[in-house]
Amino acid sequence: PLAINLTLDDVAGTPPDTPAACRSRAAVYVHSLPSKFNSDLLLRCRSLNIYTDMCPYVSNRGLGRPIPPVGGVGGGGSWFATHQFIAEMIFHARLENHPCRVFDPARANLFYVPFYAGLYASSMFRELSLPARDALAVDLAEHLQSLPAWRRRGGRDHFLVLGRTAWDFLRLSNQGPDFGANSLLDLPAVRNMSVLTVERQPWTGSNQHGIPYPSYFHPSTSAEMQAWRQHVTDSDRPHLFSFIGGPRKGPGKAAIREDLIRQCGESARCELVVCQPSSPAACHEPDRVLGVMAASRFCLQAPGDSFTRRSAFDAVLAGCVPVFFSPHTAYTQYRWYLPAGDPGEYSVLIDVGEGATRLGVEIEEVLAAIPAEKAAEMRRRVIGMIPEITYAHPNATELGFRDAVDVALDALLEHVENQS
Repeated sequence: PLAINLTLDDVAGTPPDTPAACRSRAAVYVHSLPSKFNSDLLLRCRSLNIYTDMCPYVSNRGLGRPIPPVGGVGGGGSWFATHQFIAEMIFHARLENHPCRVFDPARANLFYVPFYAGLYASSMFRELSLPARDALAVDLAEHLQSLPAWRRRGGRDHFLVLGRTAWDFLRLSNQGPDFGANSLLDLPAVRNMSVLTVERQPWTGSNQHGIPYPSYFHPSTSAEMQAWRQHVTDSDRPHLFSFIGGPRKGPGKAAIREDLIRQCGESARCELVVCQPSSPAACHEPDRVLGVMAASRFCLQAPGDSFTRRSAFDAVLAGCVPVFFSPHTAYTQYRWYLPAGDPGEYSVLIDVGEGATRLGVEIEEVLAAIPAEKAAEMRRRVIGMIPEITYAHPNATELGFRDAVDVALDALLEHVENQS
């Protein structure tokens, strides 16, 4: 049987003997929830996703199984086969050992609620009973509202982290067919909180904040980070652009993928990796994925089942300039993480509009028209983004750079204070 490495606290936790220095004003208290909200879910890891056995992915506190260093860069403890929908576990593990964690709620200005809502939601997608599908989320809201720390500010200083998109927690109707979502984000208590999610609802999700999908790199030191950034800086990039992805059935966002696959396949300057159910490994082997991206100047990031995709962050990690086809794939999602100013400084937008089934432009012509000096500067900006979109190893303390969790804490504290 698979060993699942867990160190979840049953109580508030014990302060470390030699804590690293907190370099933020954030003081985060990690709530100790009943185990049914997190660690108990992992005991049935084989049924946490209706498509995938999650047991290998929930190991190592959500990092997944260790893999050989990609590109020969970094130690064996930096690279993992990390699942795209596991950010809630990684965030939890990182906060448990974070230098800005406090163990006295009276000292805290942020309160983290470690509910593995995404893992629970994906395990219940085929549940026909809506009350049963919502049960654990409703229990969470009731539990939180009973806590003294919650009553202090009505939950406005509390936050959740969701490893799946917001759409999985926004059931559109209690009548008729739906796509398996529960009602977590519609619960009044949760509306009072801040919700960090890999994809927010762009129009009404005012309490939702986009955080990066986790990629495969989880460095423990600044030396590991610098070595990887130097590797992608020095990478030879013979391909003008590349696309890694599969076709999608249906209209709109899905249909655009057919056009991307066609155009890339017809271009001698594009590297195409088509993901098929018969050969899924082609799109899930980190060395293959990052190798193609690190050999490309531009990486196409088509919407899929929803607006966003993990591949956008894989591209940044590989130093490849992302090409978006909807502003909701990045610009309305990850404002805490993207450089302020002109998105054209680090990305390309070919906006096809809502409901389009064809691009209406030749991608190769658009990208080839970008001057080489401009493209090189865009790539430098992308490589500069790598530390802040990366989830450091949970055991890391003195990193020497701000990772995705550090960025979130600072931005979240500012958001909470502005609501006061």
